[in-house]
Amino acid sequence: MKISAFVKAALLFTLFLLGWTQVPISTWAQNSPKGSDADTAAIKKTFADFYQSFSRHDAHAAAMAFTEDVDFTNMFGDHFHGRKAIEQKFGELFTGTLKDVNRTDTVRNIRFYAPEIALVDADTVMTGTRRTDGSLRPARKGLMIVVITKQNGLWRISNFHEAEFPPRAAPATP
Repeated sequence: MKISAFVKAALLFTLFLLGWTQVPISTWAQNSPKGSDADTAAIKKTFADFYQSFSRHDAHAAAMAFTEDVDFTNMFGDHFHGRKAIEQKFGELFTGTLKDVNRTDTVRNIRFYAPEIALVDADTVMTGTRRTDGSLRPARKGLMIVVITKQNGLWRISNFHEAEFPPRAAPATP
């Protein structure tokens, strides 16, 4: 009887899962890496450096928060690859719709997956953004989800995704 490659792969994957589930999940969670206080502080500093540079409209300094090969997806779903592409895009925005922007990012959670890899959730608030017609937009609030990696002793964002929260309707008055 001949077994297809797909069936073989499915069987191997099933056996892997069965073997993996023999390790209690609580053991895996207890053994997950813990970041040091110094690493946590350094990650928060990377975020502060980013949003402060962004608010100063310094495209180069803001881009330095990222790795050379970063993947960056903004609130509109636009994707950029690499620090140079991000610096160029920020430069364009800082002379246009973001020329008066002020940004604040607040780290909510840091979860270490390895001593040099962490996932970070941060709230973001941007004021002073303009529409393409030049009118001022209301404050923009959203969430950043980033993978941050430690390279040569420095924490840099290697994968960046942000989403803008939709405006909420005012609660109805009884």
